[in-house]
Amino acid sequence: MRNKIIKILLVLILFVLPQFAFAEEQTAVIPSDAKLEYNHGIDCYKLGQYEEAIASFRTAIRLCPDYIDAYYNLGSLLDYLKQADEALSVFEQIISRKPDEYEAIYNAAKLSAQLGDKANATKYLEMIPKSSGYYSKTVDALGRCNVKPQSVKVNPSNKNQTPGCYPNITSPTGVTSDKYGNLYVSSFTDNAIFKIQPDGKRMLFYKSPNLKGPISLSSDSEGNIYVANYNANNVLKLSHSGVCTVLTSDVIQPYGVHVDGNILFVACQGTNSVLRLKIK
Repeated sequence: MRNKIIKILLVLILFVLPQFAFAEEQTAVIPSDAKLEYNHGIDCYKLGQYEEAIASFRTAIRLCPDYIDAYYNLGSLLDYLKQADEALSVFEQIISRKPDEYEAIYNAAKLSAQLGDKANATKYLEMIPKSSGYYSKTVDALGRCNVKPQSVKVNPSNKNQTPGCYPNITSPTGVTSDKYGNLYVSSFTDNAIFKIQPDGKRMLFYKSPNLKGPISLSSDSEGNIYVANYNANNVLKLSHSGVCTVLTSDVIQPYGVHVDGNILFVACQGTNSVLRLKIK
């Protein structure tokens, strides 16, 4: 009798709660402390402790920047709480790590449409193959926001109408490229780094509380990106997959970075000096 009651309660919980990724489907190895934070976030959500759940999911992501399930739950909860801007940023983090994650792309398109950014919503729709079930689902979601993708005409050879021009990046400060032909642009006021692929598609590459006033960017032969993190007084190293490490905090107001072989040079505005670091 007791087991039957427990099963009934579990069914009721599944019907009441929004769809969350309670089952983990990770390919990356997740550290135990990140899993503990993730599970704590799930428990808090079930109890209606939303702010604590958000904090736990963010901590899990900080401990493991590739924790896709934590991103999904964080984005879904922010969406549920009508925090569309923040939810969109979270789903864009998933897309930057898994460009073929169509569920995340669907959410990004839907949230962009809700925010009135029709161009962004259409861009995400175009990333989903028409053979995927998420394509029609995305079209329906955009239609409810009065976005009609079929009316938006894009010239494949000139997507931005001005060759080589990438608009709508707030306060662009640093720019660099990698060996794959991707372009990286830092936005000082948005505390974000955008990635522009060779075909012109733009996506959010990195956005985190760790990023505070990114100014200059540089890259090495392995595709790592180095960031002069001005307001945090440190230099960050981002791998090609977006994993972040603090390379050095021994700087004050780092303004410029430059890679030459295995040496990183950092121009420090706060000390009127240039720091030389060995990175390999």
